[in-house]
This record gives sequence, structure tokens and C-alpha cells, in this order.
Amino acid sequence: MSISGLPAVAAAPLRVALVAGEHSGDQLGAALIAALRERVPAVQCFGVAGPKMIAAGCEAWASSEQLGVMGLAEVLRHLPRLLRLRAGLVRHLLTARPDVFIGIDAPEFNLGLARRLKAAGIRTVQYVSPQVWAWRQGRVRKIGAACDLVLCLFPFETDFYTRHQVAAQFVGHPLADQIPIGVDRAGARRALGIDPGATLIALLPGSRMGEVGYLAGPFATAAARLSAQRPRWQFIAPMASAAARERFVREVSQVPAVPEIRLVDGEAHAVLAACDAALVASGTATLETLLSGRPMVVAYRANPVTAFVIQSLGLVKVRYFSQPNLLAGRRLVPEFLQGEVDGGRLADALLHELEDPEHVRELLQEFATVHRALRCGGAGRAADAILALCAGARSAGSL
Repeated sequence: MSISGLPAVAAAPLRVALVAGEHSGDQLGAALIAALRERVPAVQCFGVAGPKMIAAGCEAWASSEQLGVMGLAEVLRHLPRLLRLRAGLVRHLLTARPDVFIGIDAPEFNLGLARRLKAAGIRTVQYVSPQVWAWRQGRVRKIGAACDLVLCLFPFETDFYTRHQVAAQFVGHPLADQIPIGVDRAGARRALGIDPGATLIALLPGSRMGEVGYLAGPFATAAARLSAQRPRWQFIAPMASAAARERFVREVSQVPAVPEIRLVDGEAHAVLAACDAALVASGTATLETLLSGRPMVVAYRANPVTAFVIQSLGLVKVRYFSQPNLLAGRRLVPEFLQGEVDGGRLADALLHELEDPEHVRELLQEFATVHRALRCGGAGRAADAILALCAGARSAGSL
């Protein structure tokens, strides 16, 4: 019996809506759903999800691959489709009335959705801070208006939000928990069938079609240059999806003298554990490479119109764009932007990294320090913060 003398009524199951942007968002969403389910076994999850989130128990209303669009010009081309998708989600979510909405990455899509839902009285969370501290800082006001809470993956991000009076919490990065400090290189090579003594170079051209289209050619050219100088070196490329694989193969076929590049479906963790160094598209894969303790060269290319707008308007407020350099606050790894992304330059930079053993030793020490700072139960801390927000909303609603 309750205190009032009336029969106690069981609380309704927690209902969580999630919208994840492409491959990295799917990884974060799956870890978050698992952590929520550990705490609230009956939790109901639904929204825009990838295969890992679906495997974790999320009902998919649409695929996260639909949000895999990069850059300003690219978004404009897909804008009608994205606006239709968001309008449909607004209608469905206002009908479903979840206890909380969680936008995972994809801020250009999710923040507009969160604003509509928050105005309707639904609690909203942005999981993965936009790089608002790095460029277009004025967005912080819109983030505060759209979100009840921002969950930050990196410790330096919360200071920016505190200065602008936006609720934010550092939770750490789940990848830092999933990848052990000191990966099993020998075991990864056995699993992939790689010669224990081979020098193996990984190529990670990204998961979005735009990334793969812009980087596959330069990465293949770099592999050709490296192979010409180091004929015994081997090359491997994990593919995020069948579509990414098809685009990669098409782009690489146009590059002369390309050595054999072994393609594997998924398996990015194993490939990074097994390799000696990597060419990596800017984004989550650079963090994954850091956590795996591997030297890297980072590249970023976008539509020339996007690059012109960003550069001409002075929107970027930081010296670096790759996550290892941003986390360290200095140049840890070589990074190449737009017109600098040239196969020859990438190859020369990677050779320089690998052929300086003292630099590699210092680099790996720095990587391990960053790894420990981010290794703090990220998915669990995110789940606890979300549940605390929901508990506060339910308590307020019962008054």
C-alpha cells in the first residue's frame, strides 16, 4: 500500500528516443543502450539507429546511415530529404512522448529536432558535444535553448559550456573503456591472418560516402608511394559498410601502381590493434587509433565550397582539427587539410613518423596518458546522467 492508503501503481517503463548519426553514433548508442538496460532492464528504446544499436535492443524507425552527410555544401544537396526525415520524426516523437530524447552526434540534424521536442515538454540530451568551442561558437546559445543537458566526451569541453551557462557533464569516451590500454597486437594479427613480422599499414578513409570519395584516391596513392619505397610493406583497409567498400574500390581502381590492399568488413578495432601505423580520416577513427596506440597521419577533405565558406568567414577558432592534437593542445600527429591532402605528402609523413623511434616512444606515452583520462566508464556515466535527468522530470511531474 502507498502512504495515501491507495494501492501503489507500478511506474511505466522508461521510454527513450535516440537519433544517432552514422557509424560512430551507432557505436556510442549501442554502448549507451546496454548501460541503460543494465540499470533499467525494462527500458524501451526507439528512433534512428544503426545495426549495433538494433542488436542492443533499439527499435529502428530509420537507419543512422541516412544522416551520414558531411560539410555545408553536401548538406545543402541532401537538405530536402533531411528536412522530411526530421519533420516525420517530430510528428512521431510528439505522439510517442518519450521520457527523454537523446541526440547522438549529428548536431545539425539533432539540435533542431531537440528544440521542437523541448518546446513540447520532452527532456532533451545532446550526447557528443558539437565542436562549438572550435568553430561557430555562437551556436552555444542554440544548444542551450535546445538541450536540457550536453554529455561531453572530452574533459576540456565542459569549461566552455560553464562559461555560457549551459548544463554539461563530462562522461568520458566509451571507446576508451572498450579498447584496453596495451592492445594485443599478436592476437589481432593471428585473428586477421597477418604475418607477425610484417610491417602493416592501415588505411581508414572514413564511413561516410563523402569522406571515402575524397580520401580513397590520396590514400591509395600514398600506399603506392610507400610500396615503391618499402616493397615488403602490407596494406589493409577496414570498410565501415558495403556502400563504403564499393566506393573505395571504385576510387582506388583509378590510381596507378596501387599495391594489394586487403579489404575487411568492419574489424576496425582488430585492424588498428594489428597495424604498425595508419592513414586516417579525421573523426572518431583518429581517437580509435590513439587508443590503440598506433602512430598516424590524419587527413580531412570536404567539398571545396564548404572549405571556402569556413575559411573565408573565419569560423574556425582552433589551430588543429584532429582529435589527438585537440586533446593534447599541441601537434602530436601530422594532419593535412583540403589541398594539402596529397598522396605523396601523406606517404612521406607516415615514413617520417615510423622511422623516428624516439618520437614514436614519446607519442605512445602521450597516447596512454590521454587514454587513461578518457577511461572512466563513459557509457555508464552517460546512462546515470540521463536517468538522473529523467528522475527529476518525473518527480517534478508528480508534484
